[in-house]
Amino acid sequence: MTQPATAATSPSRPPTLAGVRHCLAVASGKGGVGKSTVAANLAMALHHSGLRVGLLDADIYGPSVPLMFGLNTVDPQRTPLPLEKYGLRLMSMGFLVSPEQAVIWRGPKVAQAVQAFLAQIDWGELDVLVIDLPPGTGDAQLTLSQSAPLTGAVIVTTPGEVSLIDARKGVKMFREVRVPILGIVENMSYFVDDTGKRTSIFGTGGGLKLALETGVPFLGELPIDPRVSECVDGGEPIVRRYPDSPVAQAYATIAQTIWQTLQSRQAETLPQVQL
Repeated sequence: MTQPATAATSPSRPPTLAGVRHCLAVASGKGGVGKSTVAANLAMALHHSGLRVGLLDADIYGPSVPLMFGLNTVDPQRTPLPLEKYGLRLMSMGFLVSPEQAVIWRGPKVAQAVQAFLAQIDWGELDVLVIDLPPGTGDAQLTLSQSAPLTGAVIVTTPGEVSLIDARKGVKMFREVRVPILGIVENMSYFVDDTGKRTSIFGTGGGLKLALETGVPFLGELPIDPRVSECVDGGEPIVRRYPDSPVAQAYATIAQTIWQTLQSRQAETLPQVQL
């Protein structure tokens, strides 16, 4: 994969994000498809390729980053944000509110909080800032898609039709707000047992079907691995703990494709010099 170059700036971006080359949204039409796990492992895979990566947990109601990275709440007056772990720069509502405390906010206040995470956090120089959006396509998601300087979005689904119905809504939402959709990732695609037998537990081919229907690239399948749950509970993404596992290798391939797409889109937007 291409090594990171000098960070580019854009006059359309907030000044505090001037050092962030690309903002990548990871979204899903519904909860329960493993979107946050995908976001965390994609961020880790991009970092392992030599890129400078941040991960913003924009799920205010159900933040996952603290658990996935083995971190706790901090005092922002004493601890600089974002936090750093495994080479990633991380921000989450879970760093500011204890797990037992419910965040009971309406959509506009949620959007304000995430905008503050974007504008008031010193992210420094990053090649990619991965933004784990809340599940769904409501007011909070729409506002975030319009206010964050997104380079593109990735839609996460599972093979089943129920997940695909909601994933279609996610595709439509990003198109309405003119955010490029970089591709669709199918999570929990199949399970391979000790004998090598492959079983499609939640259906088969749904992600590819959706990609063909909507004209969006299909980025790949992620197999079911029981160690994913072990890694979530242990605070270490599977891409880091088991880098040679089939699922980690799948993440690496998807991350490489995403980075190449981001690079090509950046090249398309650069002004052409007449010689």
